[in-house]
Amino acid sequence: MSALDTAPSGTADPALDELAGLVAGGDVLVLSGAGLSTESGIPDYRGPSGALRRHTPMTYQTFVRDPRGRHRYWARSFVGWRQIAAARPNAGHRAVAELQRAGLLSGVITQNVDGLHQAAGARDVVELHGGLDRAVCLGCGDVADRATLDARLRAANPDFGPRVDEVNPDGDAELPDDVLDGFVMVDCAACGGGPLKPDVVFFGETVPRPRVDTCFRQLEGAGSLLVLGSSLTVMSGYRFVLRAAKLGIPVAVVNMGPTRGDAKADVRVDAPLGAVLPELAARLAP
Repeated sequence: MSALDTAPSGTADPALDELAGLVAGGDVLVLSGAGLSTESGIPDYRGPSGALRRHTPMTYQTFVRDPRGRHRYWARSFVGWRQIAAARPNAGHRAVAELQRAGLLSGVITQNVDGLHQAAGARDVVELHGGLDRAVCLGCGDVADRATLDARLRAANPDFGPRVDEVNPDGDAELPDDVLDGFVMVDCAACGGGPLKPDVVFFGETVPRPRVDTCFRQLEGAGSLLVLGSSLTVMSGYRFVLRAAKLGIPVAVVNMGPTRGDAKADVRVDAPLGAVLPELAARLAP
């Protein structure tokens, strides 16, 4: 296992050489996490300044069982969506898309819900935890476009726009309790009564089994697994590293700081993704 200290672009580094050699072999399955999107202004949960160090995120159980908790989430999400919608892909996202266009990637799985891989040009991305650009009705199952929902919420809340200082990775902003009562939530436009939930997997919720099975099939056909910007703390991502190790599929991890998968990694790169991935793409997909 190798580790990379941050080095200027274009300089020789053994770990980056190892990483480039692995990716050059092709059939690379990418698994990305929140660390890839921090340079786009979206915070992560477990990094040095991660949201979990300061706040308890919304859980699935609270969302579906507690109408007040659900109302609080949507008020915060209504405000926080501005930052998510305005986020743009960074150099790391663009480098992944370049590597895919060069034919080096067999697939892209992301734990992120921000849609930035797709915005950068990546194709056929599997959103392991869903996407914030959609909302699903818990009553009838209808899936609504988030932009359309946002227009409805704006119409229902023309004067609701409190200032926020921070937005969490799942798109909800931190708001004081005393402003929440001024927010008006809308119901499902399809059935008229069902409560809406962002089409994402909350803490305490299970990733749909067919989605997991799709990811395992992709992994089993891959030549290597490249983990980008994930601490691998939760099993939803770590299980793919465990399966790769069991199958003898090489694993490379690029992340700022330690990860749960470091002991399973054949190549370990500890450096900013916005520096490593463009360098990798420059070498392999000029």
